[in-house]
Amino acid sequence: MAKITMREAISQALMEEMDRDPSVFIMGEEVGVWGGTYAVTKGFYDKYGPERVKDTPIAENAIIGGAIGAAMVGQRPIAELMTINFAFSAMDYIVNQAPKLHYMFGGQFKVPMVIRAVGGGGRQLGATHSQTPDVIFAHFPGLKVVSPGTPEDAKGLLKSAIRSDDPIMFIENATMYQIRGEVPEGEYTIPIGVSKIQRPGNDATIVTYAKGLELSMQAADQLAKEGIQVEIVDLRSLRPLDMGPVLESFKKTNRAVIVEEGWKSYGIGAEIATRIYTDAFDYVDAPILRVAQKEVPLPYNRTLEQSALPQVTDIVAAVKEVMK
Repeated sequence: MAKITMREAISQALMEEMDRDPSVFIMGEEVGVWGGTYAVTKGFYDKYGPERVKDTPIAENAIIGGAIGAAMVGQRPIAELMTINFAFSAMDYIVNQAPKLHYMFGGQFKVPMVIRAVGGGGRQLGATHSQTPDVIFAHFPGLKVVSPGTPEDAKGLLKSAIRSDDPIMFIENATMYQIRGEVPEGEYTIPIGVSKIQRPGNDATIVTYAKGLELSMQAADQLAKEGIQVEIVDLRSLRPLDMGPVLESFKKTNRAVIVEEGWKSYGIGAEIATRIYTDAFDYVDAPILRVAQKEVPLPYNRTLEQSALPQVTDIVAAVKEVMK
């Protein structure tokens, strides 16, 4: 298998789906002539032209509203938001219109659209541009939320998202575009809403996704040197949420650490922990711990920003705590 970056995997998925289906088009700020803020759509404008790669005004309401309208009449728009923080300017369309139209009109409309949004901190972009509000979007039924942690999953899940008849928020972490991983040759898709064990182990379970997967894999390498073998379950999708592999792993290890980049309060980790306690209480041998971002707006200063974000050392310490 070829070893490519996350950026290349996402770009491949977009191009393959645009070649396959003429109803697929891209719209967003700087996606065309500029080639995308993170260079994901570089060269797309020259290949597909302005009809299928549409540069838009700096107006998230217009981007998402236009995408919803296009989806309702049979197109498959991919709306790119330069950062997930700007999704707040289009929240009514994202959580109150796109996810509900199919239900409110008795199935007469489908809204097959993908919202690509870049989230996460670590790039010194300040408190208003560095948030990880994934849980907010995962709260709303009707809107699927996907956030991959490997290039293979990014490509396969994005292709599935584009082919889906549901509105999907596809969240990409800002610091992961350069990470490399093996990606299968040829056509493949990965089903949305299926968790995956990314690393087997018997001593403790780490549940995570996206950037948390990268950090957890590094922590697992350190723990292995001390004889602790952790099993890592990658959620991949936040809605629908597949708890099967999580519960299966926990019943084997009896200990869990949940890792997320967002804030701990009311976060993804709280939901996962509650479900483990509810569905596997008899297997609990230690309190479930959560590793998350400090409860502050992210600082601009690099040292302060990194001190607020979850680190490998935090994960290692949490696993050792549940192992006591």
